[in-house]
Amino acid sequence: MKKFGLLVVGVIAGMVLLSNIGPMAILGVMLAITYYSFKRFLKAESIFAKILWATIGLAVLTGVVSNAPAVLGIVAAYLLYVVYKKWNEDKVIMEEEVNDPFVNFEKQWAELKKQY
Repeated sequence: MKKFGLLVVGVIAGMVLLSNIGPMAILGVMLAITYYSFKRFLKAESIFAKILWATIGLAVLTGVVSNAPAVLGIVAAYLLYVVYKKWNEDKVIMEEEVNDPFVNFEKQWAELKKQY
């Protein structure tokens, strides 16, 4: 039942992620432009250049803040990562139990107790 729940959450998160690939790409471009305008603002020497780069940066930053679907896509990507980790968690625990020498000892000890 746990695997089925993880599968359902994973499928839904995958669909949300795929539907928000475009806004996530636009968010990446906007963040790059904002970073570039900030760097150019710091390097600018004239007042006009500083005003120009600040205006460009603030205009693009407004677009970054209003890009809510991209944030949903980022949350869906994180959710897929968590589902993937939980899905493989059971396999790791089972492998550790098999390799643990004390597990076999305790099984044999329980069998000896049952016999006597």
